[in-house]
Amino acid sequence: MPPFSLKPRRKAVRRLFESSADLCYSSKGGSLTYDGIKGNAQHTTGLDRDSLMNCASLPKPLSAIRQQYMKTYQDAQAIGAKSLHRAATGPDDLDPLIPSYDTDAPLLMKQSKMASERFDGSADPSIALRGPQLTAEEKNEIADRENPANYSDIGLLRDSIAPLDSYTEDGVYWADLPARQRNAWITRTEGAESRREFGVVWAMFKKDPLEPIRQYFARYVATGMGLFVEGFTLFSIGNLSALFSAVWPTCWSTHTVCAANWVYGVNYLEIVGIIIGQILVGIEGDWIGRKFGMMQDAVIMAIGTLMLIASWGTSLQGWVICYAFSLLFYGIGVGGEYPMTSTRSMEGVGSGRNATTADKAHRGRTVVLAFLMQGWGQFINQAALIILLLIFNGGGNPPYSKKTAQWTFRLSFVVVLPFTLWLVYYRYYKVTYADAALKRSRQRLGTSGYDVASLNLALRYFWPRLLATTIGWFANDFAFYGNKIFTSEFIKVISPQSKSVVTSWNWSLLNIGVSLVGYYLAAFFIDAKHYGRVRMQLVGFLADFVCFVIPAFAYKTLTKPGSGIKGFQALFFLSSFFQQFGPNCVTFLVAAEVYPASIRATAHGVSAAAGKLGALAPTILYNYIDAETRFKVVPWFALFGAIATFLFLPDVTGLDLREQERAWEYLRTEREYHGVAIHPRHLSIWEIYVQKRHRHYNPALDRQEKIDELRDLYKGYTRSKAMEKDAESEDGVEADDYSFVSDDVVAYFSKEKGSLAPKASPGSDETNVAFHNEKQS
Repeated sequence: MPPFSLKPRRKAVRRLFESSADLCYSSKGGSLTYDGIKGNAQHTTGLDRDSLMNCASLPKPLSAIRQQYMKTYQDAQAIGAKSLHRAATGPDDLDPLIPSYDTDAPLLMKQSKMASERFDGSADPSIALRGPQLTAEEKNEIADRENPANYSDIGLLRDSIAPLDSYTEDGVYWADLPARQRNAWITRTEGAESRREFGVVWAMFKKDPLEPIRQYFARYVATGMGLFVEGFTLFSIGNLSALFSAVWPTCWSTHTVCAANWVYGVNYLEIVGIIIGQILVGIEGDWIGRKFGMMQDAVIMAIGTLMLIASWGTSLQGWVICYAFSLLFYGIGVGGEYPMTSTRSMEGVGSGRNATTADKAHRGRTVVLAFLMQGWGQFINQAALIILLLIFNGGGNPPYSKKTAQWTFRLSFVVVLPFTLWLVYYRYYKVTYADAALKRSRQRLGTSGYDVASLNLALRYFWPRLLATTIGWFANDFAFYGNKIFTSEFIKVISPQSKSVVTSWNWSLLNIGVSLVGYYLAAFFIDAKHYGRVRMQLVGFLADFVCFVIPAFAYKTLTKPGSGIKGFQALFFLSSFFQQFGPNCVTFLVAAEVYPASIRATAHGVSAAAGKLGALAPTILYNYIDAETRFKVVPWFALFGAIATFLFLPDVTGLDLREQERAWEYLRTEREYHGVAIHPRHLSIWEIYVQKRHRHYNPALDRQEKIDELRDLYKGYTRSKAMEKDAESEDGVEADDYSFVSDDVVAYFSKEKGSLAPKASPGSDETNVAFHNEKQS
C-alpha cells in the first residue's frame, strides 16, 4: 500500500509546480511562463534534464515525484514544466505518491514565491534557494519536511530505514503506536505473513507433495541433528540405569560389588563433561569460528558413541569406570552442541535484506524447531529401548538376563551411530555461511581472534541479561529433573507390584509425547508479538510452580489410588507441557539472541553451563531427601526463575539481530545510540528503571544516523565498482553488506552527489533503474 492515499487537488498541484519551476529557472538566470489552459510552457533559457532534476529549490514533497519521474520517464531527452505537470497530475499510478496539498501547498508556495521575489538577478543566485523571511514556526515546519529522517514519506530510502515489516506506512515503529493501533498492526502484519507462508507451502505441495517435508528436514532437522543425537544418547543413560539395576543389583543398587561413588559418578561425570563442552566450545565458537566448533562436536560425539558401544572391563566395577569416562568424553561434544546449534540456527537464515525480514519474523521459530530435535531424539530412544528389550527378552516382564541387557544397551547406541557419522559428513561438506555473522562483527569492530574487550564490556553492560539467562536456565533444569519425581511416585501407586522397567518406559514415552506438543506450540507462538519470549517463559515458570507446589502440600491426598492419583498424573503432564511451552525452549533461544555476535557463543555456553549446574544439584540432593520433601524444594526454584525473568530478561521479539549488532557497534566505539534496540519494548524492567538505557531513544536521530551509514556503505560500493572489483569477498560478508545497496539507495545518493551513479548491487530485489554507469575516480 502506498504511503499516501489522498489524491491531491490538481489545481493546487499545478500552481505549486508553476511556482517551483519558475523559481528553478529564475535561479539559473532564465524565466518561465505557463499556460494552465493549454498546458504549454515557454522558457527563455532551457535547462537540460540533469539540471532540472537536481534543482535544489523544488520542495521536498516534489522530490518524491521527481524521483518517480526519473524512474518512469527516463527516456525523455528534456523535461519542462509541461512534463512535470503531467507527471504530477496525469498517470494514476503516481497520484498516491503525492501528499495532500490542501495543507502543504500554501506554505510551500509561500516559500517559493517569496524566494523568487527576493532574487534581483544581480545578487548571488543561491540567495533564492536560502528561503524567504518566514516565521520561526514556518521555518521549523519546512525544516522538518526537508529532513529525510522526519519526512513521513521516507522516499527512496524507505525500505532501508523503515521497512514495512517493522514500521507503519508513516514511518512509525510498531512498538511506538498506541495500544489499539499497535494491536491492529500486529494482527494485520502477522496475519499477512501467515497467509504468505501458507501460500508458499501450498504452492510447493501442488508442485510436489513431498517438497514441504523436504524443506522442513533441510531447514530444521539437519540443523538440529546434533541435538537429536545428544537427546537420544543422554536420555538413554537414565533409562538404562533402571535396566542395569534390575540385572546387576549388587553393582547398581546395593553397591556391594561396585563402589557407590563410581555408580553415582556415571551421572556426575556426564554432567561435568557437558559443562566443560558448553564453556570450552562456546569460547572456541567466538574465537576460532562456528563451523570449527560444530565439526569438533560431531567428531567427539562420533568417537564417544563408539566408546559407549565398546565399553568393557575385567570386572563390573571396571566396566562402570569405563562407561563413566566414555560419558565424560561424549559429554564434551554434547555440551558444545548447545552454543553451536543455537548460534548456527539463529545466524544461518541466509544473507541480505530478505534474511533480516526472516530474522525478525521467524528467528524464534527457526531456533526452537531445531532445538526440539532433542525431544525427538528422546522419543525415538525410548521407543528403540522398548523394542530392543521386547526383542531380546521375549517380553517386557522380568527377569532380564545379562545377555539381554548387553544387547539392548549396546544396540541402542548402534542405532544412533549412523546419524552421528552423517552429522560429521554434513557439517564438513554442506554447512556454509556459518561464520558470516562473526566475521561481519569482527570486520565492523576491527577485531580479530577472541574479542576480550567485548567480553569485558558485555559483563559490565549486559550483566542483568547474564543473570536472566543463567538463573533462568539453572531454575529450568532444576525443575526438569524435579519432573522425574512424578513418574516414580505415581507408578508406585498405579502398579505397586510391577518390577518391569517397561512400565516406567511406557509412561516416559507418553510424557515425551506431551513434551513434543509443548515444543511445537512454543515454536509457533514464540515469535508472536502479542506473546513473545518473556511472557512465554514467565507463564511457563509460574505454571511449573503451581504444578509442583500443589503436591508439595497435598502429597498424601494426591498419591492415593483413585481420583487423587489421576490429579497427580494431570499435574505431571501439565508440568512437562509448560516446561517446553515455556522456559526450556525460551532459555535456549534467548541465551544467544540477547548478546552480540562477538560473544554470543560464549554467553550461550556459560548460560547453558549454569543450567547443567541446575541439573547436577538435584542429582546430588535427591540422594539425601525423600519424594515428599523433593516436591517442597522444587517449586521455589521455578518461582525464582519467574522473578529473574520478570526483572532481568528483555523481550527482543521482532527485533532484528542486525539492529542489535548496530547498537553494540555504537557501544564499542563509544557513540550514543538512538535506535529501536533500546526501545523500552525491547529492554528488561531492570534496564528501563535502574539502568535507564531507553533514555537516548530518538527515532528522528536514528533515521539520520541510518542515512549516514547507508551513505558510507554506498561510497564503499561505488569505490569497489570504480576499481572494477567484484563486490564479494571469499566468505560473502561484503556481498551481504552490499546487498543493502539497493537501486533506491543508489538513486538517492547519486542525486545527493549531484551525479549519475552505477547500477545497484546484483543481489538487489528491485528492478534496476536505468541510470548511466559511471566509474568513480
